[in-house]
Amino acid sequence: MFEKLKALEDKFNEINEKLMQPETVNNTSLYTSLMKEYKTLTPIVEKFGEYKKAKAANDEAIELLDAGGMDKDFKEMVQMQLEESKEDMAKLEEELKLLLLPKDPNDERNVIIEIRGGAGGEEAALFAGSLYRMYSMYAASKGWTIEVMNANETELGGYKEITFSVSGEGAYSRLKYESGVHRVQRVPETESQGRVHTSTVTVAVLPEADEVELDLNEEKDLKIDVFRSSGAGGQHINKTSSAIRITHLPTGMVVECQDERSQFKNKEKALKVLRSRLLDQKVQAQNKEIADNRRSQVGTGDRSERIRTYNYPEGRISDHRIGLTIYRLEQVLNGALDEIIDALATADQAAKLASQEEE
Repeated sequence: MFEKLKALEDKFNEINEKLMQPETVNNTSLYTSLMKEYKTLTPIVEKFGEYKKAKAANDEAIELLDAGGMDKDFKEMVQMQLEESKEDMAKLEEELKLLLLPKDPNDERNVIIEIRGGAGGEEAALFAGSLYRMYSMYAASKGWTIEVMNANETELGGYKEITFSVSGEGAYSRLKYESGVHRVQRVPETESQGRVHTSTVTVAVLPEADEVELDLNEEKDLKIDVFRSSGAGGQHINKTSSAIRITHLPTGMVVECQDERSQFKNKEKALKVLRSRLLDQKVQAQNKEIADNRRSQVGTGDRSERIRTYNYPEGRISDHRIGLTIYRLEQVLNGALDEIIDALATADQAAKLASQEEE
């Protein structure tokens, strides 16, 4: 591990020198690329610096104790320094192990989230609306921006499905744990007997793909249909044929977008969703390969996996992947997701560490 840290420190110093050279500053793409690498390495190099200081204090204390010839008080002080430096080194070593874990290459991407009502009809659609509101409020708390790509509303204000993008630093790194089946247990407003109903909603979190990554051949790979937009209860109906349906012929994947009045904008949004779905297919295949080689893994992608239950009568949320239960349902539905996401990220790191140690 320390050989790797030394190599990264050398690379960091090399990048630092390059960043100060005029030819680098004048080359925007090179400067941006190096700056990105510099930012990634900074926390590792800083933590390694702390470790080296602790080790120097540790070595100095050992040297003094070995030399002997000191009074009782000074010896006690040196022994205390030795114990403190040993503790610091152990703590910093664990922190360095975490920092050296392979980073998810998609973590800094924007995301596209697709929410679909599952079992439960109108009740599922209403909960899909609650989840959209929860993610919108969470995004707002992080300073991220949201843009609706496509929405299929119901009469009561829920969504059969809604697709939206979330743009902001580290959006995928936080939201990727939300993929899967979300289950809600509550008494519907239409239920006269006061019985608790169970409904499900599926959430898919896709890393947003760049155009250059997935260059789609429009003539060969895509079938594009134009149709008239529709809305719940006659709302938002667009009288012109501006809604777009794109079928990706090689995979049979279908994307619709009718949120904008402009055919061009709808097509642009639909292509963005399609690219992200195709990129997600690749990511899922990679994740499956990793999961097959790793015994314990926090689910971050299986659409059929039941990941969380929201129980309204008890005000309880349970995340089934890590056995976490908290009684702050209202706050979470108002966007206070950090406690759950932090716990999932920690469990994911622990699983990766255990896997690395096994290897």
